[in-house]
Amino acid sequence: MSFNNTNTDILIAGAFAAFTVDILVYPLDTLKTRVQSPDYNKLYTKSSTNAINRSLFRGLYQGIGSVVLATIPSSGAFFTTYEGIKSLLSHAPLPTPVTHSVASSIGELVSCLILTPAEVLKQNAQMVSRSHRAPTSNKIFDGNATLLALKKFNSPTQLWRGYTALAGRNLPFTAMQFPMFERLRASIHTYRKRKGLATGILWETGTVTAISAGSAGAVAAVVTTPIDVVKTRIMLSAADSEQPRGEEQNRIVKEVEAQGKDAKAEIDKARQAARGGRAGGLAVGREILRTEGMKGLFQGGALRGLWTAIGSGLYLGVYESGRRYLEVRRTGAGECAAL
Repeated sequence: MSFNNTNTDILIAGAFAAFTVDILVYPLDTLKTRVQSPDYNKLYTKSSTNAINRSLFRGLYQGIGSVVLATIPSSGAFFTTYEGIKSLLSHAPLPTPVTHSVASSIGELVSCLILTPAEVLKQNAQMVSRSHRAPTSNKIFDGNATLLALKKFNSPTQLWRGYTALAGRNLPFTAMQFPMFERLRASIHTYRKRKGLATGILWETGTVTAISAGSAGAVAAVVTTPIDVVKTRIMLSAADSEQPRGEEQNRIVKEVEAQGKDAKAEIDKARQAARGGRAGGLAVGREILRTEGMKGLFQGGALRGLWTAIGSGLYLGVYESGRRYLEVRRTGAGECAAL
């Protein structure tokens, strides 16, 4: 389906779609992060019975502020790049699925540059437990969690740790999702036209897009769950990836010497931990496989599939409907039929 949209239309539609999804399905993303965390059993299950603790379901909107601020420009950047590259490659002798994969992949690389700091901060805020917050802080939208997560970072560069992991997850995801999505959407529209069911109204555009995107997204999400688990572990350890130095190192020396310990040994231990905190995605994946098996690599897979089915359906459904609405409003062409 082809729309005559300006870049402004695409930016507005993408931003509105991102905001809608962030508000509605963010709790599922928080649950997924907590399930994939290495501290899941310690923080969210009862050691005696292994039953889920109610704390798993508290503060489900922690960290949402940073994501809303970042996903609006990052989504606009993604769709502008995606539509631009797709249009550019439409004249090249490439199969349509390849065109969609290349366009979505380049769009993701641009989007991830904007999104990575917010994603790192968000996931660390999602893991802030109630005991670390102010006693009066029991609101579902908890800004204190974001501030507490931010205090863990000693350098702004730490917020960018995880770009390769985020891009490494999103690239195969979008490369799988968008060709499936475009093919499924085209097939549904063709079927409806052949059966005489097509109406061309805005509601039809949004519904067909949502079903196609949700179905394609759920499949791609489950397949890429191991990469998502690795990305989560890397981002949760981002704040611990700096080696102690300067005043921090002097503070550690004084503390360990006061305890009668070997200061040099403790500094070396902290540096080793920092090197481990900077482990690459492959090393993190191998460690998860070694200690937790294949089950560990697919932690949160069902939640990720559900979150993505709902999120992608809403995201692309709202995006396409928004583009259609803005085009009709701007041009006035076919207004009655389109709406």
